[in-house]
Amino acid sequence: MTCIIIDDEMMARAILEQYITSLTKIKVVEVFPNAITAIKYLNDHEVDVIFLDIHMPDFNGFDFIKTIKNPPKIILVTSDKEYASDAFEFDAIIDYLVKPITEERFKKAVSKLNHRSRVKETPQLIKKEVATTDQTNDFYVNIGNRLIKIDFSQIMLIKAQGDYVEIKTETSSYTVHTTLKKIETKLPKKMFLKIHRSYIINTRRIIDIENNSVLIGREIIPVSRTYKIELLNRLNLL
Repeated sequence: MTCIIIDDEMMARAILEQYITSLTKIKVVEVFPNAITAIKYLNDHEVDVIFLDIHMPDFNGFDFIKTIKNPPKIILVTSDKEYASDAFEFDAIIDYLVKPITEERFKKAVSKLNHRSRVKETPQLIKKEVATTDQTNDFYVNIGNRLIKIDFSQIMLIKAQGDYVEIKTETSSYTVHTTLKKIETKLPKKMFLKIHRSYIINTRRIIDIENNSVLIGREIIPVSRTYKIELLNRLNLL
């Protein structure tokens, strides 16, 4: 089981890392002093658990959780008891640790974590998660130190560029450090389709289709033979 620690206090990070290192089933892969750098890491990596401080400059723990789609299991770490009731509004949160954390209390939280990990999701829960994802209308991208919301309906196309992707909307273009494969999982399948190894398009933005290309806005996008049948199946043909 892999985890990351997000806490702006150096001493708190050191104590948590020491406690976790003493366990055999959890491995600390990264430690972050703020949420923004952690979000950048999570754009390209998956972890099983996040030990997360609530109070951090610029971006608190709850804002962080809301930003991540399908967050992993989370154990909150904070100096305040007052947020406990708010914390358990989030399904991903396993436990709520109040600083200073004792080793005994920490092990109790890990026990809860292990118990939750052994519980398998039922088909009903999986369906609920898929339905929730399909109902989402936007996502956030990290540009510098800013998180910018992009409505799915405004996206025209997404183009792979090495270790980055370019997201083009009606009015702007955003270059994000992620992969086409990862961003595809965050898009509603009814609206978006991969038509080439380097392109995902918003099918509702298609103006014209000719041979092995589509016109979106002013851009001509190639359509690979592999994806052409799926594209034609999506269209409302007369």
